[in-house]
Amino acid sequence: MGVALTRAAQWTTAGFGTGKLEITPLNESILQEIIAFVENFSSKHPKESSLVFKEPLQWTTTLEPSRFGSGYEVSKLSVTSVETDKDGRPLLRLSASNIEVLSFSQLSTILRVAQDKKLREVQACLEANRDPVAKILGASYATVDGEDYSVLRLLEKVKQDDDANHDAEFEMKVFLLIQQLDMQLMNNSLKQISQEVRLSPATVKNEVELLESFCGEEQEAVLKSVEYTSDYEFSNGCRAPPWRQVHGEICYLKIKPHDTDTLYVTCSTAGVFLNGGVDEEKEKTDYERKSEVYKDLVNLLKQRSSHFAQNIVSLPLSFSTNDDNYSLKEMSFVLVFGKFHDVLFTLDYVSKISGVWTEEFSESSSESEEDEDQLDRRQESSTDLPSEYWQIQKLVKYLKGGNQTATVIALCSMRDFNLAQETCQLAIRDVGGLEVLINLLDTDEIKCKIGSLKILKEISRNSQIRRAIAGFGGLQMMVNILDSPEKKLKCLAAETIANVAKFRRARRTVRKHGGIKRLVGLLDCVPSDSANLTPEQEKDIEVARCGALALWSCSKSTRNKEAIRKAGGIPLLARLLKSPHENMLIPVVGTLQECASEQSYRTAIQSEKMIEDLVKNLSRDNQELQMHCASAIFKCAEEKETRELVRQFDGLKPLVTLLSMSENKQLLAAATGAIWKCSISLENVAKFQEYKAIDLLVGLLTDQPEEVLVNVVGALGECAQEQSNRAIIRKCGGIQPLVSLLTGTNQALLINVTKAVGACAIDPENMTIIDRMDGLRLLWSLFKNPNPDVQASAAWAICPCIENSKDAGEVVRSFVGGLELIVNLLKSDNKEVLASVCAAIAKIAKDEENLAVITDHGVVAMLAKLTKTTDDKLRRYLAEAIGNCCMWGSNRMSFGETGAVAPLVHYLKSSDTMVHQATSVALFQLSKDANNCITMHENGAVKLLLSLVGSTDEVLQEAAAGCVANIRRLALANEKARYG
Repeated sequence: MGVALTRAAQWTTAGFGTGKLEITPLNESILQEIIAFVENFSSKHPKESSLVFKEPLQWTTTLEPSRFGSGYEVSKLSVTSVETDKDGRPLLRLSASNIEVLSFSQLSTILRVAQDKKLREVQACLEANRDPVAKILGASYATVDGEDYSVLRLLEKVKQDDDANHDAEFEMKVFLLIQQLDMQLMNNSLKQISQEVRLSPATVKNEVELLESFCGEEQEAVLKSVEYTSDYEFSNGCRAPPWRQVHGEICYLKIKPHDTDTLYVTCSTAGVFLNGGVDEEKEKTDYERKSEVYKDLVNLLKQRSSHFAQNIVSLPLSFSTNDDNYSLKEMSFVLVFGKFHDVLFTLDYVSKISGVWTEEFSESSSESEEDEDQLDRRQESSTDLPSEYWQIQKLVKYLKGGNQTATVIALCSMRDFNLAQETCQLAIRDVGGLEVLINLLDTDEIKCKIGSLKILKEISRNSQIRRAIAGFGGLQMMVNILDSPEKKLKCLAAETIANVAKFRRARRTVRKHGGIKRLVGLLDCVPSDSANLTPEQEKDIEVARCGALALWSCSKSTRNKEAIRKAGGIPLLARLLKSPHENMLIPVVGTLQECASEQSYRTAIQSEKMIEDLVKNLSRDNQELQMHCASAIFKCAEEKETRELVRQFDGLKPLVTLLSMSENKQLLAAATGAIWKCSISLENVAKFQEYKAIDLLVGLLTDQPEEVLVNVVGALGECAQEQSNRAIIRKCGGIQPLVSLLTGTNQALLINVTKAVGACAIDPENMTIIDRMDGLRLLWSLFKNPNPDVQASAAWAICPCIENSKDAGEVVRSFVGGLELIVNLLKSDNKEVLASVCAAIAKIAKDEENLAVITDHGVVAMLAKLTKTTDDKLRRYLAEAIGNCCMWGSNRMSFGETGAVAPLVHYLKSSDTMVHQATSVALFQLSKDANNCITMHENGAVKLLLSLVGSTDEVLQEAAAGCVANIRRLALANEKARYG
């Protein structure tokens, strides 16, 4: 009923806005439990069953009125309950196929009369009411952003309002009963799903790596080769694209056996199987399953290659793909990409209920977990270990049992080894050396502390080591050392913190123990241009640099960003940004670009006059520094003032210059991102045109990583708002690669490329090329994309395409099911989707044949249903669509019958002149029907229209006057008929 159902049930679309429940065994089980809960509610909880819902649960029912008996007023098409609320409102109302219910007792009755249709009714109810608890108990119980705060809100309500205590306690009883059901559904679902899970990314990766070690061209090798079809690995360990990950798919492999054709394999949480392979020319993968599902790769290969089966038996395979001991993190992955579309939140919810919630999962949604679950892949066989491993272990024994002199000597000797080598790092860990090194930080001997920190700083670059350091309490000790008067110690502690704080728990530990404030304090030094620094000044600068390094790592956490700001870090970072030392600037700018994702930092970066320094550093001959400066500008340029400052300080030209650094993809991504955001301002676009940036951007439309392409296309989309730039893009050959990118899968890229194609389509010559490349069909196909932002962007792009295409009407009709597809998007809950689709329908409706088709698909009723909106953007395009749809058959009359006219009249009270124009045109068309004129007159349209007749907008003026004339003409006809 509540959080568990909303998150646990399997929906046919990934989003919450739309979608149908799949009737899978798991979902059917959930629905049956809900049915039992509701059926027994009245008998088990008679008092609570009388609670009147805050809002009715509404859905489309298949129940016939004749099924209802005593206690209901029944007619041929409707049913009304005798039982009402205190305002006289019936607790159940059925009209045609629409049903509204206001209590559990009435829900119980519905299930009783539904008989064999119980499952269908509950399914329909839940599909139509995605957050039923909010409707039952009120908006304050709604699930917000995946979090359920209902209990806390209810307790606050009980505390704050003594008069309402009785009602609140009553609501609490109902709420707790629903929560109890939620937990039952959640636990049963998790139990069932955990039994189905077999593979995780880690187990697949281990198996692939092991098989790779036995590959070769010689006949003795079990396989020729094993390789991933994608080199990109997501932070969760998957290599499958996100839209396939929701189906449980982890990665795809290309395996070449010695005795059979190349095998294309899908690895998923449910097992491994053959897929349709890769079309090399089209660069497309056929994901359809072509074989049975095997539990792991070895079993699949044994069945497909006799050579593999004969040779694999002699090899020492030491891995398991059927490990049931999943950690919480592993289980999160398996569930998210196995059955549930939002189970990470589900697990968070379960964890909180059971009291084991930790802050680790709430630090920052933007944080990377690059080393969260790294596995120890060191060979276990002692014969494979080099001599250094054993020598280091002997030194650790001296650390444990020696005196101060022996300890210092052992520390120095240990540093003679290559501590960057994993074998040496793990040797220290395996024999208990980490605990000893951390304990040395708590001594009074400065030399021992320094020696220990020097080693910890080096080995903490290893992900396993830094997690162990955090686990042994090393971070707390390092934070305390930051208060030391010894500057060398401060530097080493801060640098080690910088290495360790690469994962959430470590970043949180630093903050919880006061580390952020101490690290900010290290920044308090004055940068100097002087080459003749005193030794103490040099030490102060080094302390500040190390402090900035640690803050850079810590700043990946949203809470730490806020802690840095509260500790006074912004003005200190601004001062250090003027430093002439590049090794200082890199961590300072790195910290700023991390923090610039927050609005408060973007504002502060402007007010502290940091934009000028960021621009100045773009021209330094240091690509890492340039990259961080461009990244900071990229984030800050969300603000109009920043975009103007970048131009004022001559920062646009250096950004364009960086486009030539095509070999450095990180720098290229940062530079193109900054150009994209800066190009939102038209004044900057003019400068970019002057610097030939558009030509260079078009040259980057091919053979680039998606991160770069997203930014390049975003910049071209903004530049293409100017007419002259649309021609430049065409002359540089940019239209073809832009249209080609419409076949991609990256959601951010699709949003940007649709905008760019749409802007280019305004130019008729560009539209000719788009038509030739079947661009309109490609845009139309994006309506099937589950991302509402992609849907909306595609719809906006389609508008100029239809406007400027010679055969748009015929082309649109040629899309099988295409018109039905766009009309169905009017059911979306996303206002941007609705506005864009209305705009597209307004264009489509200009073709009479297409208007006839969309009318048959019910466009009139759907548009009429939206007229109660208060959103001016949606109002404008909705009115435009209604006006154009009036041109077919009896649509004018149908709009009146579906109640669209009265709400449209009220649009004239908007302050938006574009809403006035579109609405006046729509009302003019509707006023050609006599009944609509009466409705307009009754709703005060004449007075509102008369005030618009004097508008300087000719379209608005004529439409308003025409509508008034039609209303007046009807009135005169009535008078003439009445008085002769």
